[in-house]
Amino acid sequence: MTQADLSPTLAVNIPATLTLIVTHEQFIELVLANRDLQLERTATGELIVMPPTGSDTGKRNFDIAGQLWLWNRQNKLGVAFDSSTGFYLPNGSDRSPDVAWIRQDRWDALSKEQQEAFAPICPDFVLELRSKNDSIEKLRAKMREYIDNGARLGWLIDQKNKQVEIYRPNQDVEVLNNPVSLSGEDVLPGFVLDLTK
Repeated sequence: MTQADLSPTLAVNIPATLTLIVTHEQFIELVLANRDLQLERTATGELIVMPPTGSDTGKRNFDIAGQLWLWNRQNKLGVAFDSSTGFYLPNGSDRSPDVAWIRQDRWDALSKEQQEAFAPICPDFVLELRSKNDSIEKLRAKMREYIDNGARLGWLIDQKNKQVEIYRPNQDVEVLNNPVSLSGEDVLPGFVLDLTK
C-alpha cells in the first residue's frame, strides 16, 4: 500500500440552500484540495459547485471546443481553453466558461505564474452551453458578468430552446432562433461555428 492509498478522500456535499462565502485565496486552496470538483466563486465570494453535465451536453461541448481549437491552431491568434479552466476576473470572481479564448498578446502579457494559476484576466471570447437543468437566468447573469469584465464576444447556446444569445459590450443581447452557424466576428476573425450537428 502506498502513501496515496492512505490519503483521506474528501467528499463535498453542499445543499443548494447553504451558501458558502470564501475569499479568492481560500477558493484556490479549496480547488487544490478538491481537484475532481468543478467549482466557481462569485464576486461576493459565494461558492458554486457545478455537477458534471449529461453525456449529450458533454458531447456538444467537446465538438464546439474542437472547432475553436482547430481554428486557433490554424490561425495562431491566441490561446483557447476548455471548461476545466478557471479565470480570476477583474471583479474578483473565479469563473470557468465552457469554452474561452484570449488574444495572444494579452496572454503573453501575463507572467508564467499568472498563466499557471487562475489567470487574472477575462477572456476575449466566452461560450456557455446550457445543459438540461441549468438556470437560464443564472447563465445570462454570468454572460453579463463576462462582458462587464472585458469579454468582447459571448455566446450563450440554449439547446433546450434552440436559441443562441450573443453578448457584446455596449449592445443589446442579440437572440438567434435555431441558427446553423455563428460568426466569430472581429474577435475570432474567420471563425464560423457549425451548429448543424
